[in-house]
Amino acid sequence: MKKVTFVERMADYKKKNFNRTQARNKASQDVQVEVGDKLLITIKRLGINGEGIGYYKRKITFIPNALPGEIVDVVVTQVSPKFIEARIKKIKKKSPDRVVPKDNQEVGGAELGHLRYDAQLEFKEDVIRQALEKYRPRGYEDIDLRPTIGMENPEGYRNKAQFPVRQQGDHLAVGMYKRQSHELVDLPEISTQNPETLKVVRKVRDLLEELEIPVYDEKRNSGIVKTLIARVSESSGEVQLTLVTNSTKLPKSRQLIARINEELPEVVSVHQNINSGKTSLVWGDTTKHLWGSEYITETINGKQFMLSPRAFLQLNPKQTARLYQEAIEALDLTHADKLIDAYSGVGTIGLSLADQAGEVRGMDTVPEAVDDANENAEANGIENADYYIGEAEALIPEWARQGWVADALVVDPPRTGLGDELRATILKTKPNKFVYISCNASTLARDLVDLSKVYYVDYIQSIDMFPQTARWEGIVKFTKK
Repeated sequence: MKKVTFVERMADYKKKNFNRTQARNKASQDVQVEVGDKLLITIKRLGINGEGIGYYKRKITFIPNALPGEIVDVVVTQVSPKFIEARIKKIKKKSPDRVVPKDNQEVGGAELGHLRYDAQLEFKEDVIRQALEKYRPRGYEDIDLRPTIGMENPEGYRNKAQFPVRQQGDHLAVGMYKRQSHELVDLPEISTQNPETLKVVRKVRDLLEELEIPVYDEKRNSGIVKTLIARVSESSGEVQLTLVTNSTKLPKSRQLIARINEELPEVVSVHQNINSGKTSLVWGDTTKHLWGSEYITETINGKQFMLSPRAFLQLNPKQTARLYQEAIEALDLTHADKLIDAYSGVGTIGLSLADQAGEVRGMDTVPEAVDDANENAEANGIENADYYIGEAEALIPEWARQGWVADALVVDPPRTGLGDELRATILKTKPNKFVYISCNASTLARDLVDLSKVYYVDYIQSIDMFPQTARWEGIVKFTKK
């Protein structure tokens, strides 16, 4: 008997229920339910954030940690005119795809930890399918959605730990906040985190406590140390530590660094970032180099990249190497091609492609990132790549007026997708070769509505950069019409 896959079950559900959606939305307005009510729900599918989706009297209900096919007793936690949110009280019928999660699912970063890994990969193929069905760009039904590229070992991949530190009772806690709250959970283990980063963060937490260095108190807006950030280079084992502080002062910094040298020899770079006052942002504008090297170095596909504390690098080095290899194959560059690397960061993508291109120009709006990119080009002996400060939508037309017109373009925008002006610039300049690396299926599908006027979508290749989470990453290859 043929096994029915996760994606096939999801597709069958959507096919059967498509025509009922409008009627259900209308009827949901009249459903009476209150916070604390107990409901019995059958889970129909997963939403793009990994939550189970079912219906109570035709009203859509979102239930974290529930899986398609399960029947669950739930308690209502929030009610709005259009939807219900609830938490599981008891699973009455379990999905065959359910496994025991390794991590505390009260916090973010493990929202799919209860779903078997091969089913996670199928889900991430379905995430882009859902987004395409919502935005409906030209020819979306015929786009080749390739199976998600997963990891052989989907654990210990995150190369950076970024954890707040707070006083909890008589001890210091370092960890993550509960979802949709500001309650810190002290986390002893996180299966997706590189063990070296956890070791460093825990030991520094202990040293702060031992040396009685004051940590930040949000209620009083006082104290010093807010956040501990440790990034490890997978290729060298070097660790970079950054202490985010509420002021320029860091009491007993010399004693702290001496103890770090003694007990954490893998830490080769220590910085302080100043981020004063109450804010939702982790990083402030000013970073001070306290000790050791100003950078750590990571090697990806044979290229070395120097990383300052705020330099962007994907959190999963193994999958990053695979992602860039997919970009190389999709662009199929020649040594005659002029390539633009938009949203370049420290130049990891453009410099990985420089061997195949005639010339590479990249840009970013963060001056430190551009400095790092040019230094990385020099460190790797790459003479055909230059990086500039500015926005792609401004620099691309300016270069064209100067007679430098790109043959190829690679973009790797933030989760917000392409800006309106850059999208319009791409449609006007129409580079022959074009690859879009996306970390948000919804904004990608939205951008495809315009881009598909000029380009065919050859394929979308999903890549699992964040196992155990619902986060999606993919690469799109275009052919100009």
